[in-house]
Amino acid sequence: MKTTLSDFVIAFLDLMEAEGRTLKTASIRVGWGMAFIILATVFILVASSSFLWGVYQLLITIVSPPAASMLISLFALILAAVAAVIAKKVSR
Repeated sequence: MKTTLSDFVIAFLDLMEAEGRTLKTASIRVGWGMAFIILATVFILVASSSFLWGVYQLLITIVSPPAASMLISLFALILAAVAAVIAKKVSR
């Protein structure tokens, strides 16, 4: 069986074409995944801010508005710290 340089070149180009299609498919999947992660992040931010606004509205009926703002800020800070700790544990 005699193989020539042109056979190797053709085989190499066929391999590159197949790998290119695989890379394109993987890139599209990663792109869609990132888009959905960004969308979910936006929804989480909207939901958490709405929740905090509702708690603030509830608290101003009980305490003064400055105290309610400080309590909501403290609550948001605690939530951020918990999220940071969870992110640190997950990333290990």
